[in-house]
Amino acid sequence: MKFSDGYWRVRQGFSAAWARQTHDVAVAGNALRAHVSSNLVKDRGDTLGGPVFTITLSTPGEGVIKVVEEHFRGAADHGPYFTLNVDDEAPFSVERREDGTVFRSGDLEAVISPEGGVWSMSFRSGDRDLTGTAYKGLGAYIGPDGTHYMREQLRLSVGEHAYGFGERFGHFVKNGQTVEMWNSDAGTSSDAVYKAIPFYWTDRGYGVFVNHAEDVSFEVGSETVGKIQFSTKGHRLEYYVIDGPEPKDVLRRYTALTGRVPRLPAWSYGLWLTTSFLTDYDDETVAGFVDGMAERNIPLSVFHYDCFWLKEYHFCELEWDGDMFRDPERTIAEQHRKGLRVCVWINPYVSSLSPMFDEAKEHGYLLRQADGGVCETDFWQPGMGFVDFTKPEACAWYAAKLEKLMDMGVDCFKTDFGESVPVDAVYENGSDPVKMHNYYTQMYNKTVFDVLERRRGKGEAVLFARSATVGGQRFPVHWGGDCESSYDAMAESLRGGLSLMSSGFSYWAHDIGGFEGNPSPDLYKRWVQFGLLSTHSRLHGSHSVRVPWAFDEESCDVLRTFVNLKLSLLPYLAKGSDQATCEGVPLMRPMVLEFPHDPAVTYLDRQYMLGDDLLVAPVFSSDGVVDYYVPSGTWTNILTGEKIEGARWVHEGFDYFSLPLLARPGAIIPMQVGRHDTEGDLLNDCVLKVYEPQALTGTDRVVQFRRGFGEDDGAVTFTVSYTDGMLSIAADDPTLRWSVECEDITAQAVDGAVRVTVA
Repeated sequence: MKFSDGYWRVRQGFSAAWARQTHDVAVAGNALRAHVSSNLVKDRGDTLGGPVFTITLSTPGEGVIKVVEEHFRGAADHGPYFTLNVDDEAPFSVERREDGTVFRSGDLEAVISPEGGVWSMSFRSGDRDLTGTAYKGLGAYIGPDGTHYMREQLRLSVGEHAYGFGERFGHFVKNGQTVEMWNSDAGTSSDAVYKAIPFYWTDRGYGVFVNHAEDVSFEVGSETVGKIQFSTKGHRLEYYVIDGPEPKDVLRRYTALTGRVPRLPAWSYGLWLTTSFLTDYDDETVAGFVDGMAERNIPLSVFHYDCFWLKEYHFCELEWDGDMFRDPERTIAEQHRKGLRVCVWINPYVSSLSPMFDEAKEHGYLLRQADGGVCETDFWQPGMGFVDFTKPEACAWYAAKLEKLMDMGVDCFKTDFGESVPVDAVYENGSDPVKMHNYYTQMYNKTVFDVLERRRGKGEAVLFARSATVGGQRFPVHWGGDCESSYDAMAESLRGGLSLMSSGFSYWAHDIGGFEGNPSPDLYKRWVQFGLLSTHSRLHGSHSVRVPWAFDEESCDVLRTFVNLKLSLLPYLAKGSDQATCEGVPLMRPMVLEFPHDPAVTYLDRQYMLGDDLLVAPVFSSDGVVDYYVPSGTWTNILTGEKIEGARWVHEGFDYFSLPLLARPGAIIPMQVGRHDTEGDLLNDCVLKVYEPQALTGTDRVVQFRRGFGEDDGAVTFTVSYTDGMLSIAADDPTLRWSVECEDITAQAVDGAVRVTVA
C-alpha cells in the first residue's frame, strides 16, 4: 500500500507522523527499548503530546533480531499468532558507543542512533552493512476513513535484489513490485496467490520476516525506489531481521524460527496419478487407469481420487458416492495389492445439502455470523459452511471423519482450498477474522496432518495442499494450484515454485500437463520432463485426463523414461530431503540460492538446482530449444554425456527424451539404475556416478547418503579423494554392495573401497 504522492507529499486523505528523534534507550529485561518522538524536542514544551513510538529489540535466537514498533500500545489483539520456536534465554549484548546503542545477537547487530539525535536504526553483521531505517521510514498513518496504519521502510541498496514473499507467479526478482499478503483462489496467472508468506531475503546477505498473520502490504522499491516498505492496519509492527551471510544461512535461521519440513515417506516421491477434477469416473474408470499404467510398464506410486468420489452438491461430507463406488474398501485393498497408495480430495467447506452440515450446525462446529447463525456462502457449494478449526471439538469431529476413511485404507489427503474464508466470520476462540483469513489454512492443514501422523506414524504423513501461510512448510507437500495448459503457464508455475522454495518451503509440485485446458502431446511430454524432475510429481487436469495414452504412444515412452529416471535418483533425493529436514535448505532451489555470488544468475527463473549437484532447465517452447546458463566449471549432461564448459549461456535443442540435466563439477550422485518402485534400501547395489573428479583435487571430501527417507534409516559415509588421476572412494560399511562410474570406467567396490585411475 502506498502512502505518499511522489517524494514530498503524503497521499491525499492521509495524515502521517514519523519517527524523528531518539529520546531514550535502555535495557528492559531481556530486551532493549527505545522511545522515539515524532517531532524535534528542543525544550519541555515539545514533549506535550505525541505521537511517541516505542521500539523494542530482542532476540529469539542467534543471528536474529526481533523488532517491535508501537504507536498506541493498548490496542486489543485477538490473534491468531504464528507458532515460532523462540529461545527466551537467547544471549545478546548491549554496548554504548559514540555512534549510538548497539544491540547484538551473534554477529548481527542493530545500532540505534544516539539519544537526542535524528532517529535511525542500522543493521550490520561483521563488516557488512545490511539495511536500516531512518527519519520518515517508520510512520503512523491515518487514512481517509479513519483507519490507522503502521509503516516501516528498510533500505534497499544499489544492486540489491529481493526474493521470496511466498508463491509468486510473476517476476522472480520482486524489485519494483507491490506484494500483498492475501491468500485467494485465483489461479497462477496473476499477482494473487494461494500461499502468501511475509518473508523475504536479499542477495546482500540477510532476510526479513514480518510477523503478522493479516494482510501485510509490501512495496519493494515501488513506492520509494531505494526502500522495501511494509505496512499493516493498527498501531503495531513486528518484524525479524535475519542474518546470513549466505542465502542458505538466512533460510536455516528462518526455518529454525518458523519450522522445518518433516520427513516424508519414499512412496511420496514416486508418480501420482489422479482422476482429474471434473471428469466422469467410477471404479471401472479408475481400474482402467491403474491397469493401463501397469500394462505400459510405467511405475505408479499413488492414485488420487479428486472431488467426484463425493456425491454432487455434497462436498465435502467425506462419504463415498455409493452410486459410483459401491465397495471402496475392497477397491482400495486391491490398489494396495498392486503396490499403490491411495489419496482422496477434501476441503474444509461443507455443503448445506449434506447431512454433515446439519451435524456440524447442531454441535456448533461451523464458523458463525455475528448474530449467532452459521456463516454461509454459495461460492463453492450451495449454502456451504466453514469448519471452525479454532474449536477443539470441531477439529476432533473432522479428524474422526478422516479416520473413518483411513480405516477403509486411504493413505493421504489432498487438502484443497482454504483461501476463501469470509473476513466477517466469528470464531470460537475469538480470533480476529481478518487475521484468520490467511491463517485458516494453517489450522486446516495441521488438523489433517496431525491425524495422519497419529495414525500412520511420523515420516508417513503426507498432504497435497494448495494454500499455506507462515509455518505451512511443516505440513507438506504443496502444489502450485490451477494453471492453464500452455507453455506460459508452465513457466509461471516454475516461477511460483522457485519463489515458494525461497520462502522456507522445501517441497513443491504442479499439475503435469496443466490444469485448465487439454495440452497438446508436445506440451504434455515437455511438462512430464519438468514434473518428474520436481520434488513431487502428479499428473492432474480439470476437464480432461492426464494418462499418457490419451495423447500418443510416445507420451507413454517419455513418461516411462522420466519416472524411471526419478526412481533411479531416489538415493540422491534422499540426501537433499535430509538437508531440508535438518537444515531448512529446500530440495528444489533457485539458481541464486546455490550461486549467490554469480551475478549471471540474479534473474534466472527458468532453470533451477535439484539438490546440491543437478541443474535442471525445462523446455518451454514447442521447438525444443532451451537457452540456459551454465555456471563456472565443466558440467556434464547426465542424459547425453555431453560436457559443457561454463560460465556461459548455451542455446541448444532437445528431443522429448532429453533436456538440460547437468551434473556439477565434482558431483557424486548415487543412483539405483533399474529401480522401478520406491521400496527397499536405497544404497545396496547403488552406483556412485562421479562427474569431473578433477574438481575434487586438493582435499578429501566426505559425503553421507541415506539408506532411506525415514528418520530411522541409517546413512553410509563415503570418503572421496582425487590425486594425480587416481580416484579413491571408501565407505564406512564394508558389507555394502556398490560401484563407481567415472568417465568411461566402472568399478565394483571390494571391502568397502574403490580405487581407480580415471585420467
